[in-house]
Amino acid sequence: MNWSFVREARRILELEDGTIYKDWGGKLPIALVYPNTYHVGMSNLGLQTVYRLFNEQFGVVCERVFHNTGPISLESQRPLAEFAVLAFSISFEMDYFNVVEILRLAGIPLSAEERDETYPLLIAGGAAVTANPKPLSPVFDAFAIGEGEAIIPPLVEVLREVIGEQKDEILNALALVPGVYVPALGTATKRQWIYDLDAYPTTSFVLTPNTEFGEMYLIEVARGCGRGCRFCLAGYIYRPMRERSLEVLLKQAEEGLRCREEVGLLGAAVSCYKHIDELALELRKRGAKISISSLRVDFLTEALVRALAESGARTLTIAPEAGSEGLRISINKRIPEEDVFRAADMASRYGFAQLKLYFMIGLPGESEEDIKALLEMVSAVRGRFHRRIVVQITPFVPKAHTPFQWVAMTPEGILWERLRYIERNLRAKGVSVKFESPSWAAVQGVLARGDEKVGRALMNIRKRSLAVWRRAMRECGLEESDYLKERPLDEQLPWSVVKSGVESAYLKEELRKALVGESTEPCKPKICTKCGACSA
Repeated sequence: MNWSFVREARRILELEDGTIYKDWGGKLPIALVYPNTYHVGMSNLGLQTVYRLFNEQFGVVCERVFHNTGPISLESQRPLAEFAVLAFSISFEMDYFNVVEILRLAGIPLSAEERDETYPLLIAGGAAVTANPKPLSPVFDAFAIGEGEAIIPPLVEVLREVIGEQKDEILNALALVPGVYVPALGTATKRQWIYDLDAYPTTSFVLTPNTEFGEMYLIEVARGCGRGCRFCLAGYIYRPMRERSLEVLLKQAEEGLRCREEVGLLGAAVSCYKHIDELALELRKRGAKISISSLRVDFLTEALVRALAESGARTLTIAPEAGSEGLRISINKRIPEEDVFRAADMASRYGFAQLKLYFMIGLPGESEEDIKALLEMVSAVRGRFHRRIVVQITPFVPKAHTPFQWVAMTPEGILWERLRYIERNLRAKGVSVKFESPSWAAVQGVLARGDEKVGRALMNIRKRSLAVWRRAMRECGLEESDYLKERPLDEQLPWSVVKSGVESAYLKEELRKALVGESTEPCKPKICTKCGACSA
């Protein structure tokens, strides 16, 4: 036992409110593992929801594990090997490296083939593996494809019955649970989702100051997004877009205001919520400070910006994504340039100290003219907002189950060239520039559209570095370029084992429209059935 890990776990627990402690007697012990830091994990409302859901099930004790807190659980400081099930919640492809490290530190064989029923059963869920479980399929026994509220109750019911049986029996039983993909059996799996968000509260459960939002009570306003941005994974694997009622949100906020002064509203595009102005007004009437996770600039109202300013927000964040109108139409983010300028004017008028703009580079069809348009847009914003401007640049990574799942990723050299050009020009204008590495974006691109061969390479990595990653790929006879190139439309894609609900024909049509510069109207849940998600 590493006592430094034990001391750290106890220090963390002393600062928490809402932690669940259960006696293990006669219960199914599940370790909920988040392969990133405690700070990041406890900022994730999905993780908190899964923690609550598991512990609500009869005969279950669920404890949390994080990458930086050692291979022991927080609540009882038990080694991972003592749990019957290790349930990993994986939001980001780059956390796959941490998955491997956690298992190695715990002394658990990485290969699912090498583990019999005497080892914990390994199950993974979360956005990254819902999109494409294949890269981690050599490691995990099963994957939960879709939303935890729909999958966890029937999954636990089966686990209580079969844990302790032979491994083959366990896997066969799991494969019968809707939404569970078992790689050893290879059958395709349909993504699961819930219809009525009001029936499932998604709010802060464990409160702690050691998170990104430590002073806030978080509430999920809506799930999914109907705007149809063609690059956005969340916009497709969380279809259809669903909203909570205003009445339910205000009730949840009133509960949260008993312990926090600030309410954080979460969703893929919170400003698109149909009652957002009324929600903001009612929260302010109740004395709440407001924070919002995501804003669509074309839905940014004066009332909402005022509420954020009155709540003490110092930064207004918007995401034009591309500088030219043509490229924005191509990716189906139909934001008029005037709306960006209007947001800058409001940020200035309401005294925000900082304006943050998010852009992507390397989008399909991007040209030098599009990069120049980005610079011109930021320059025009600088003329309207004279305080601090931060431009965040992210290389575009094609994701599974989106219309761009077939396109090539822009070569790393070109991305670096465009990035340096943007950085040089904007810093000369007094604009701060932050960016993600194109080299690591290429790694993410391989993991996002990879297969089980990539997983074998991942299992050989003992240190996270580009050199080690590339050597592991070469040793397995793999090249990054093979996973980053354009895919034929008739290719059998590795992630086709997941049936997302969005029909392939719809994605192909969206790709065609992107290439010719056509946009698509926002979806209308329960009315439109074009993509297939609502009728799935």
